[in-house]
Amino acid sequence: MPNKVVVVGSLHYDIVVESTHRPVKGETVIGKRWYPKFGGKGGNQAVAAAKAGCRVFMVSAVGPDNFAPFLLEHLNKSGVNTDFVQKISGVGSGMSVAIMDSEGDYGAVVVSGSNLEIDINRLDNETLWDNAKMLILQNEVSDSINFEAAKRASRRHIPVCLNAAPAKKLSAEFTKLIDILIVNAVEAEAMCGLSVNSLDSALQAALKLSQDFSRVIVTAGGDGVAYADKESNGKIASIKVKLISTLGAGDCFVGHLCTALSENNTLRDAVAYANQKAAEHVSTVQE
Repeated sequence: MPNKVVVVGSLHYDIVVESTHRPVKGETVIGKRWYPKFGGKGGNQAVAAAKAGCRVFMVSAVGPDNFAPFLLEHLNKSGVNTDFVQKISGVGSGMSVAIMDSEGDYGAVVVSGSNLEIDINRLDNETLWDNAKMLILQNEVSDSINFEAAKRASRRHIPVCLNAAPAKKLSAEFTKLIDILIVNAVEAEAMCGLSVNSLDSALQAALKLSQDFSRVIVTAGGDGVAYADKESNGKIASIKVKLISTLGAGDCFVGHLCTALSENNTLRDAVAYANQKAAEHVSTVQE
């Protein structure tokens, strides 16, 4: 039977706008087209882990709007269990607007909505945790939900992975519960104070962060990815591909990395596998 992972995190109805470039302050840009897309770091990572072969249980929340059926249908079609996705009233589903330029890079604005209203009591159902091999968290839900989920996983000796995006200050109590930290260059700098502008500096950031976290992965965009734990550290160069879009690449990396780690692969092998899958993602037209 495939390994089981639990994802506690965000679901967003993304509106993607394609344009020649992203507007600067005060500028109006004429776009080429727009389209809806399934999103939210939690949702994207859940789908990626399911594609990688895991049984995935998602804990999240949606609102009483037309976005909710779209989000739930995509999860179900992707093989993600939605029994613990709460439907709540009084607040809309999470959404975002992403503007993607002609080079495939993007910037986004997120409205969290229902993602900030996830019921902690959802985490007390033993069915959620039975035989789970990994808990995956991000920073797009409330700090209290992340902390409570991590406590419940740790009590059951389930490894906790945090993709600390967006970057924010973590409490000492929460930090102690995190087994695997995944950050990009911006998040790494915010957390350790080292500027990450190359693969070598990514490794230095990973080594510094590994003083507080058991296993650390720092992604450095087109340069590659660095990793460090108590026994080893290293760098893996990026795989050269024709870039179509970076949208969702980090989440693809996280989902595949956690799948590989749940199967007891070494950190280096898991990072190499996730790096390959992220390269395939950015060079493929996404539905």
